[in-house]
Amino acid sequence: MNEHSTLDDADDTDDTDRDEEHAEIHALFRGAPTTTAFRKLRKRLVRDTRAAIEDFGMARPGDRWLVCLSGGKDSYTLLAILHELKWRGLLPVDLLACNLDQGQPGFPATVLPEFLSDRQVEHRIEYQDTYSIVTDKIAPGGTMCSLCSRLRRGNLYRIAREEGCTAVVLGHHRDDMLETFFMNLFHGGRLATMPPKLLNEEGDLLVLRPLAYVAEADCEKFARDMAYPIIPCDLCGSQEGLQRAQVKKLLDEWEARSPGRRQVMFRALMNTRPSHLADPGLFNFADLWPGETKKTGPDLPILSNC
Repeated sequence: MNEHSTLDDADDTDDTDRDEEHAEIHALFRGAPTTTAFRKLRKRLVRDTRAAIEDFGMARPGDRWLVCLSGGKDSYTLLAILHELKWRGLLPVDLLACNLDQGQPGFPATVLPEFLSDRQVEHRIEYQDTYSIVTDKIAPGGTMCSLCSRLRRGNLYRIAREEGCTAVVLGHHRDDMLETFFMNLFHGGRLATMPPKLLNEEGDLLVLRPLAYVAEADCEKFARDMAYPIIPCDLCGSQEGLQRAQVKKLLDEWEARSPGRRQVMFRALMNTRPSHLADPGLFNFADLWPGETKKTGPDLPILSNC
């Protein structure tokens, strides 16, 4: 992750005074605490999000992003920080917030439209009853999340195309990416996670995760301090399953025993060595012979038993 001196310089300006200069950002941060701790949290979120956007080349001037808002802590944080970056002149794209109401029983359908309208955020609310499809396909007691996610993603792609957007922007953070990596490792038999930037199968839309460097704890504290109207993700009565819960507990235990462990593991996702793994599709082991192979990379120390 890179350091960004221009943002650090801008951070010397008091955010409360700057908010008054722009009605939209002031509305999004209405009621924000004035404590030093909150200002530091807000600046850290802005800095980490900007770093991910720059490191992975997410933004092009003139693009339009569909920012997906579920009503959870992560998507509220994403929406606020992206608008702040745009306000600062650090994100040269148009933003359209979007909520997909999937017809779950008890879903508070007025919460997000009222929130977005009150804060002068351009948005689109879409109703598609995918809940009925999921409950028809999945046996009682089964895990609904996978099918629900696929149906949601298909509708979001459609909406992005209808709105002339170049990217679907999601609120997954660093901890989501780590959990997915270990889920794939333990249960999927592969080394893979949620990439910060992905081109869809059709090749016409990007899927972006600008919170890739952001800790879940920071999203949680930010949303709590801002008193956002959180909508839970368990309205359908389905749980994602014990596997992800077990992975999350494992990561929590590692972090408790060795603070900073999550960040070290995340850095590993950005620092792979194909020659020290075992995938012949990534590294040409067959042609690796003494005196016939040129070094192509730095001779960095690798922990091993050899």
